[in-house]
Amino acid sequence: MNRRALILAVAGASLSGPALASPSAETPAQPVSFNLTGVGLPIIVGGRVRNYIFVVLKLHLGQGHALDAVRAKEPYLRDALVRAGHRTPFVLADDWNQVDAEALSASLIRSADALIGKGAIIRVEVVSQAARRRTTVRAV
Repeated sequence: MNRRALILAVAGASLSGPALASPSAETPAQPVSFNLTGVGLPIIVGGRVRNYIFVVLKLHLGQGHALDAVRAKEPYLRDALVRAGHRTPFVLADDWNQVDAEALSASLIRSADALIGKGAIIRVEVVSQAARRRTTVRAV
């Protein structure tokens, strides 16, 4: 037997085991996520715009929902988020340089349920927030 045949036989034997098994059989599928970048949300206190916060969000999709369906509705999700931010601002009482992540998450999940379908987005993660300008809380 020549060296080439021997190497091919050994390589073939080592690949016939777990390396050829499907990856989905060994590990559970990771939840699909989608980044929603560059959304500017106002900080409104006392009827005046005090600041703008630019956020990057990571949307975690629910079981059985396609990434393409969420991508197709991205402009509608952005619009719903900005409208909600003007209607009931995501303001922290002690900091005008950040948004209230819990209120923002709840609002976006409610909007996604109406726009895409129930359970389309199961979790919203605020990846980053950048204030337009650094400001301190003032008495209103």
